[in-house]
Amino acid sequence: MRAARLLQMLLLLQNRGRMSSADLADELEVARRTILRDVDAMTEAGLPIIVHRGNQGGIELGFNYRTRLTGLAADEAEALAVILFRPMAELEQIGLHKAADRARSKLLESFPDGVRDKVQQAKQRFQFHGVEHAETDPRIPALAKAVRGANIVRIRARSSVPQTIHPVGLICRKSEWCVVDACDPENPIPLSECHDLNISSKTFEDA
Repeated sequence: MRAARLLQMLLLLQNRGRMSSADLADELEVARRTILRDVDAMTEAGLPIIVHRGNQGGIELGFNYRTRLTGLAADEAEALAVILFRPMAELEQIGLHKAADRARSKLLESFPDGVRDKVQQAKQRFQFHGVEHAETDPRIPALAKAVRGANIVRIRARSSVPQTIHPVGLICRKSEWCVVDACDPENPIPLSECHDLNISSKTFEDA
């Protein structure tokens, strides 16, 4: 938790310049004394943190220090992929869709290889096409977890015709969710046809 806060503080100082301890405390939702302890920790770690005293003082990074965004966790990278790649009709309507494509490419290139790989992987796993309002379905989180873990899944598990699938992605088309089966990736299965699910602890990557 503290490591994530320190990274966020570093990025705030990098992107906004000098900030007061009160402003940092508000942004990070902690007490001012926590910010001061974090500043001490960052200084001890060798980061060029400069503290200016007085009414016009504040905290800033010295020596034009810059860092790359290396601290994204896997789920944060997945969330970022959805934000970046989910189509927005509003951008096209106001003539900014091409600018958005360029901004997306620049942002991705600013990430180190590991983070960029996670974002690209999530882009393939979770796709949105023409979505107006995604349907809420309690099975989606479980299927998303199966996609991440490469778990074998049986759909229509309690019916007379159960089917075993290897889920590698979820697609939302307009308001309908579909699951992509590695055994037949060209024909995503609508969630409305999956009915009850049985998610195995076994993975198809090991099968």
